[in-house]
Amino acid sequence: MNNAYNWYSQLIKPFWSPPSWLFGPVWTVLYILIAISFGKVLLMAFQKQISWMVALPFILNIIFNLSFTPLQFGLQNNYLAAIDILLVLGTLVWAMAAIYSHARWITYAQIPYFLWVLFATVLQLTITYLNR
Repeated sequence: MNNAYNWYSQLIKPFWSPPSWLFGPVWTVLYILIAISFGKVLLMAFQKQISWMVALPFILNIIFNLSFTPLQFGLQNNYLAAIDILLVLGTLVWAMAAIYSHARWITYAQIPYFLWVLFATVLQLTITYLNR
């Protein structure tokens, strides 16, 4: 894993790229919000309070979210990571819209996650472009 971080540190990044130490604390807070809200969505689906089609974008989102690190740092592939982060963003917007009429608080709880993913998407696309 040290090799992957050495690789990442050698990439050309925009001047507005945050320091690497910031990612851990931000994702810790976001994963707590994700666990609570996504857990509630899954519980609602199991209890048949919502359909599994409403829960689907949440499931896809966590799959894409968890795929980012292996794609970016494991495979060291900026192009696949860029595609993946777009899928994270797309499924998050879908999830927020799908749950809104059933539990608005879950949509609102996703706003910090959405803002970070939006920033991360622009960052990843910029890094991918700069290192093509």
